[in-house]
Amino acid sequence: MSENIIDVIDNYFASVREQYGEVLFFEKNKKKDKIPEKGKKIKKTEKAIVKRAKKTENPETEGDTEVSVPTFVSSNNAVLSIEDDWNESKTLDELNNKIHNCQKCPLGNTRTNFVFGTGNPNADIMIIGEAPGADEDEQGKPFVGRAGQLLTKILEAIKLSREEVFIANILKCRPPNNRKPFASEENECEPYLKKQIELIKPAFILALGLTAVDCLLKKTHKMGDIRGSVLMYHGIKMLVTYHPAALLRNPNWKPQVWKDVKLLRKLYDEYLAKK
Repeated sequence: MSENIIDVIDNYFASVREQYGEVLFFEKNKKKDKIPEKGKKIKKTEKAIVKRAKKTENPETEGDTEVSVPTFVSSNNAVLSIEDDWNESKTLDELNNKIHNCQKCPLGNTRTNFVFGTGNPNADIMIIGEAPGADEDEQGKPFVGRAGQLLTKILEAIKLSREEVFIANILKCRPPNNRKPFASEENECEPYLKKQIELIKPAFILALGLTAVDCLLKKTHKMGDIRGSVLMYHGIKMLVTYHPAALLRNPNWKPQVWKDVKLLRKLYDEYLAKK
């Protein structure tokens, strides 16, 4: 199968997910280790699995086996971790300094850069996407690739600059091959985003794509059901629209995004008038 056909199929399923949510997409469970039947030849690589499995089945030896937890180190042998009091941070800079070495999930060991977020620390509008891509991972900044350039143009169309808003993602590290974040990764990383929201205190959140809104509201949505509506996230008004990456695959969705961001601008102007 040619790469072109694979890209077409991949774009199709990405479009389905963007419109209808997690209908066809879910995280696969890892296969459990199994003990072969008696008499069956096994490979050398399987012997350790069988030995370990038999040992845990024996109640007399259970508890004697030590489980090693991997420790991640940098090139200069410094242990990488977050600071225990990160949740007590008073500023975004302090928070970033305390969490940017995070290794709570495997993505910390595959990233190039931790993508904290950029923009106005006192922004009235916070924009939240899914996860960093290749360009973001390389530069350590959110939305700097093709999708990010489109986002910049969308903001400019409603007379907003990137410096006026704060832009972040659900995940701070890039998933391999830009795959959808696993629930386990979201669970580890979302507390950092919540702390960012707590420090910024935005009046509005613009969620880009279903992954962002589903993670924040802990509920599965369909784009057609929530577009054009004002949702609430802990007292903050939240609007949802298509992720710019989805617009690159489906340019016919641009008029709908235009309506969504014009609504955001209208609500923001009303907010400023009452300030």
